[in-house]
Amino acid sequence: MIKTIALIVLAALALLLAYAATRPDSFRVERSRVIEAPPERVFGLVQDLRQFNTWNPYERKDPGAKGEYSAATAGPGARYAWQSDKVGTGSMEITEATAPSHVGMKLDFVAPFEAHNRVDFTLQPEDGSARATRVTWAMHGPVPYLAKIMHLFFDMDRMVGKDFEDGLAFLAAEAAK
Repeated sequence: MIKTIALIVLAALALLLAYAATRPDSFRVERSRVIEAPPERVFGLVQDLRQFNTWNPYERKDPGAKGEYSAATAGPGARYAWQSDKVGTGSMEITEATAPSHVGMKLDFVAPFEAHNRVDFTLQPEDGSARATRVTWAMHGPVPYLAKIMHLFFDMDRMVGKDFEDGLAFLAAEAAK
């Protein structure tokens, strides 16, 4: 009886591991929102990391996080590193800033797990208006095998997507000031 149960458990585990191996090798999470502010205003709040952290949902989750900015805080090469018990340890660096339409970042996590992802903010005038901007916040990156197993139990899009939605709402409020 115990042998049969052990074989069933092993077979189920093998099927789970085999299924995980078939999952995608990359992920993408994306959210958009129309913000009642011109693209230039929104661009300034994204491409300057000090301004970014006034609306960053992860900074709001842990106001006590220890953060450190590089000498440059805006534009390509600007970097911010943080340590937090609530949101982990990592850094982000602006790699591209094309005013007023795009900001690209490299996002590296050290804890609670290692991850190296890309973040893109795309800003487009809404319906040709100079007073409203459609902001798209996207993150994408590789999914190593162990992460594929985790993704079977945790929905990355739902978890991170909610934070992006909150962040875009905070960005809209900041842009309205």
